[in-house]
Amino acid sequence: MMTLRLAAFAMASLILSGCGYNTLQTQDEGVKAGWSEVVNQYQRRADLIPNLVNTVRGFAAQEERVLVGVTEARARATSIQVTPELLNDPAALQKFQAAQGELSSALKSLLAISENYPQLKSDQNFRDLQAQLEGTENRIAVARNRYIEAVQAFNGTVRQFPTNLTAMLFKFAVKPNFTVDNEAAIAQPPAVDFGVPAPTAAPAN
Repeated sequence: MMTLRLAAFAMASLILSGCGYNTLQTQDEGVKAGWSEVVNQYQRRADLIPNLVNTVRGFAAQEERVLVGVTEARARATSIQVTPELLNDPAALQKFQAAQGELSSALKSLLAISENYPQLKSDQNFRDLQAQLEGTENRIAVARNRYIEAVQAFNGTVRQFPTNLTAMLFKFAVKPNFTVDNEAAIAQPPAVDFGVPAPTAAPAN
């Protein structure tokens, strides 16, 4: 009896492997891991914002509208949690994208007002926060691209024959992806200008 069970188990494993089950499992885990990294980088950005807002307020308190806008956008973005279990919900992913895109726009407005405040632009704390924000935006772009690639690979496997039959049997569905009109704009890190004056040409003798 034990021999028959082992043989049946070995046969089932061979069949599942040959029909793409293991590939689907591996790629599904890859999508989840990619999403976790996206969320981690967005959270890293959110953690930088309070210090950035407070620093700007110290030099430009009159820009309260912009400061409040960033704070409110951050609150909305961090209130939306798209877990790996909800990644099959296009509406949930779209809501998350919209909130993060709104926060990106608010941050660009916040950085833009520094042009009107030379003391703010020259403040070391502000410059450090800008550098950290730029690095985080780059990490977000990389994480998003990796996630997009992971979803594309998974969706391709789900649609291919004969793995599409296995996908239907085990309820692996095509996953929604980042698909927004301004994808390139959102992936572009905010411009960081530290206000270093360009060198002037030496006067002619």
